[in-house]
Amino acid sequence: MADIVIDHVVKDFGTFQALQDVSLVVEDGEFVALLGPSGCGKTTLLRIIAGLETQTAGRVVIGGRDVSGLTPRKRGLAMVFQNYAVFPHMTVFENVAFGLRMQKASTADVKRKVERAAALLHIDSYLDRYPAKLSGGQRQRVAVARALAVEPAVLLMDEPLSNLDALLRLEMRTELKAVLREAGTTTIYVTHDQTEAMGLADRIAVMYGGKIEQIGSPLEIYATPATRFVGGFIGSPPMNFIKVRCEQGIVRIGNITLPCPAGCEDMELGLRGEDAMIAADGSGIPFDVRVVEPMGSHLLLTGSINGQLARIVAPPTATINAGERVALKADPSRLTWIDSNTGRAVGRA
Repeated sequence: MADIVIDHVVKDFGTFQALQDVSLVVEDGEFVALLGPSGCGKTTLLRIIAGLETQTAGRVVIGGRDVSGLTPRKRGLAMVFQNYAVFPHMTVFENVAFGLRMQKASTADVKRKVERAAALLHIDSYLDRYPAKLSGGQRQRVAVARALAVEPAVLLMDEPLSNLDALLRLEMRTELKAVLREAGTTTIYVTHDQTEAMGLADRIAVMYGGKIEQIGSPLEIYATPATRFVGGFIGSPPMNFIKVRCEQGIVRIGNITLPCPAGCEDMELGLRGEDAMIAADGSGIPFDVRVVEPMGSHLLLTGSINGQLARIVAPPTATINAGERVALKADPSRLTWIDSNTGRAVGRA
């Protein structure tokens, strides 16, 4: 296995800068997700690590070796793409064995490593089948098994589950996490799906506009977003941002008074919908309910706080109707303060 150091990587496409001075360290055996919207640079960064793109500046170090000038095959890594990329004229065994054959592994090694990888991905009973007789989920397992069979120092995955339906995606996510934990392979996983990133990764690097906005564990990213973008991108519903004014160190919303961080006047109060509770005594932050959506496990309330759009999660047994005004309470330690001018978090209440 090997660690990965991405050292001040820049990538220009003509006048457009796709990556802006990106640095990241992935520890040996760690699973890191690159998460962000389309066009944020996450796939470009993955392709640079793989050697499929050349960076404009900076370097990539894998296992203490600068691989910036090496071809993909000399970097000691494997890659799983969004499409299955399995060979239709080969059996599952031959598909999984393809990389080992290219390495000129012995017949005994090929058999042993293919059977081990197939067992990890639960496709050992399909080794004699052709891809046409496999489901989409089974084909994706073949692609992952082929990557693991060569025992790479680094595994790169570019949205490998996005072509699967919702149920298969959930099943594959569970299996993939167990398989990679057992294999202990250093993994970088690109996705735009926050659920995948939160469920799979040891750490998440949230990307936006060619830069890494925040790096941290899933719970750190969720609970303490570093920027307005991270708070709004992570979570379902996304974090609410209520514009407030800090005067003499406090913010007043309805009959609630909150201490705010020093040094800023124009602030945004970040409040997650699930962190707000309906106050039975009617005392709290006024919330005007416009729409009530029963979601099974909870009610999703859409409305406004101080005339600004907000979404709140309420218990499924709550009796709340559109057009009502309710009061909200929240644990001050769960609030995030955002500087309206910079979009960055400035402290915790």
